Amino acid sequence: MSERPVLTARAFDPRIAQVLREVATRVVGKEDATLAIVCAVLAGGHILIEDVPGVGKTLLAKSVAQALDLRFHRVQATSDLLPADVVGVHIYDPEQRSFAFRPGPIFAELLLVDELNRASPRAQSALLEAMEEGQATVEGHTYPLPEPFTVLATQNPAEHEGTFPLPLSQLDRFLFRIHLDYPSAEEEDRLLASMASEIRPQPLRPVLAKGEILELRKAALATHVSAAVRGYVHALVRASRVHPDVVLGASPRAGVGLLRAARVWAFLHGRAHVLPDDVRALAPWVLGHRLRCRSGSPESCLREIVTSLPLPRTTQP
Repeated sequence: MSERPVLTARAFDPRIAQVLREVATRVVGKEDATLAIVCAVLAGGHILIEDVPGVGKTLLAKSVAQALDLRFHRVQATSDLLPADVVGVHIYDPEQRSFAFRPGPIFAELLLVDELNRASPRAQSALLEAMEEGQATVEGHTYPLPEPFTVLATQNPAEHEGTFPLPLSQLDRFLFRIHLDYPSAEEEDRLLASMASEIRPQPLRPVLAKGEILELRKAALATHVSAAVRGYVHALVRASRVHPDVVLGASPRAGVGLLRAARVWAFLHGRAHVLPDDVRALAPWVLGHRLRCRSGSPESCLREIVTSLPLPRTTQP
């Protein structure tokens, strides 16, 4: 099983293809990660990028936000970050003689939380309601978040000093977990050449408007799913719970997320129906971070689970 979905850019929806081209003018060699973020936005999910510093996580997030014309905010997680620093506070207005709400950075359409695992559990918890329900509650008042709303969080898996491991309840709210990895030799040479004369890059040209994104989301989530494909998703999730080396398998939320992501993936590739291959391709991104194993890595357990289940036969609707 491939650790990354196979890209077939020639089959992309032309608008999404243009987004990828626009981002590629700024971010070298991250087409699969760009597509993952776009897929998460259209699926109404969130994404965790787990990788070492300096591989372009922040640049990628900002570039995708600019190409999709999404309001972008950034939170740098630290051990002294407070929930109010994320969701906002009520401040007394002497002229009005009342308290007014000052929104925090969470009121964005794409929120980058850099090094999420450096925030305390109390600060991390400020994201839970927002990621699941699309709202934030501050001092008893509930405020809706904009649509679309996507959290893109990063963490460095190689450094654990001064960090707080993300609880399972937090991890389960991320639709995807992906890795960027170091660029290839050719990509790194292109990167060095492109940055030689550019000190501060200019913003990218917006390709889609917010209304278009919501229209694309509606169309993508209407992609047909046959009973056979739905049964395959069900079988994958249940198999993860009975594998002899798995302590904690995929949640029902994981199955729902995998099916939503597969609908969007098929739509982005110009199809009106989901194939079992779509589900199988996205399984590492959707399920890998949700499993806990007695020995070995969750990735190896997931590989065994996926390869043990035959792909169902389907016919086009």
